[in-house]
Amino acid sequence: MSAERERVEAGALERAAAQAVERALEAGAAQADAYCEDGSECTVRVYEGTVESLTEAGSHGIGVRALTGDGRSGYAYGSDLGERGLAAIAGAAHESATVTDRDQSVGLPDECGRADVGELSSPDFGSWSAERKVNIALAVERAARERDPLVSNVEDTVYSDGKATIALANSAGFCGSFQRTQCYAYSYAFAGTGSDLMTGVGVATGRDPGDLDAEAIGHEAADRALQLHGAEQPSSRRCPVVLDSFVAAHFAAIVGSRLSAEAVQRGRSLFAGKEGEPVASKAFGLLDDGTAHGGLATQPFDDEGSPTRGTELVQGGNLKTYLFDSRSARRVGRESTGSAKRGSYRAAPGVGCSNLIVETGDRGLDDLIASAGDGVYVTAVKGLHSGVNAITGQFSVGATGRLIEGGVLGRPLRGFTIASDLLSMLAGVEAAGNEARWLPFGGSVRSAPLLIAEMAVAGS
Repeated sequence: MSAERERVEAGALERAAAQAVERALEAGAAQADAYCEDGSECTVRVYEGTVESLTEAGSHGIGVRALTGDGRSGYAYGSDLGERGLAAIAGAAHESATVTDRDQSVGLPDECGRADVGELSSPDFGSWSAERKVNIALAVERAARERDPLVSNVEDTVYSDGKATIALANSAGFCGSFQRTQCYAYSYAFAGTGSDLMTGVGVATGRDPGDLDAEAIGHEAADRALQLHGAEQPSSRRCPVVLDSFVAAHFAAIVGSRLSAEAVQRGRSLFAGKEGEPVASKAFGLLDDGTAHGGLATQPFDDEGSPTRGTELVQGGNLKTYLFDSRSARRVGRESTGSAKRGSYRAAPGVGCSNLIVETGDRGLDDLIASAGDGVYVTAVKGLHSGVNAITGQFSVGATGRLIEGGVLGRPLRGFTIASDLLSMLAGVEAAGNEARWLPFGGSVRSAPLLIAEMAVAGS
């Protein structure tokens, strides 16, 4: 798609959003905003050198939020961006607002605007045909299968991409838009057979299919499976644990979701009442940054029009702040952190993470493993997102990895669990690695490996 055509499409969506706001005000709303979206997605799934499925889907519509002068809000959405359609959607939003409960914290952001985030859309994205995208998926699978004779199978090899134009307007005078492209590919490889079957995943993300190295993704999947071949169950113990980047990213996503002011205010977060207090060791830092270069969730403004920014969540071990949208911020006399998120135009905004970034340290992975002495290197966990108690932070999840003996990686491990609670785990972070990567786990997360002083490992 040419830059000129992108500008034309963005302009059309901005005009539709602005018109919807006008119609909502005419219907009787005191304030209004409109979120307009036009996008498409392509997903390719391959198996044994053939295409299992190729799906292309589009999203096109607008969501209108109408706010009354006495603290009521209503929401309606639809796909008709014509004059009559916009008037109908705006009218339905206002009508819905008249029957909702009052909430004096509801309203538009106190500050609207946009941050400078650079170009989020690849100019070459539109030149990639479906055939070339299929070839990427096939190349990923082929690289994994051919990596080693011990690779017995490769399943769930996927290439997926999306492009979208987003426009937002509100009655405070804000109107803006942006285009974004993104893609990713992943594969699961299996090493061994029968009861010895072990799995590994390889993944990469980018703005353009050309950013993806198919061979590297396939090799990573195979290598992560191969390093677990012949795994045995460890004996139960309490010992140091090194979380690899994949696992650390999963935990970071869990922590980030519990730092939502919305979750805190609803009593659904173990971090409630801990602002300004130590919640981790000084070696752990966590940032949410909607402007981060390379982050898949980067955008110039959040989903209600506040400029995105970087927000220090945990710094020097202390909980600095929570993530706020305008509503949750107004409840406690604070300012939005530019953290309003929507799943699509079909949903009103709520608090969410953008790009979560775990601060890196100055030590390589080998150094972290050496410092662990006799411990466990965890390379995968199962059921983490459903296995963490939102109130207590307690968890016990299945894991695979490698034994650490005398500061050196030893035999592969399977069939064990790691258990702790989030606050104890964060307090036990001794060091973060110096090599981080972006991973699409639980959102958009950039993480390095973490060395934890002690966790419970339950095996035989």
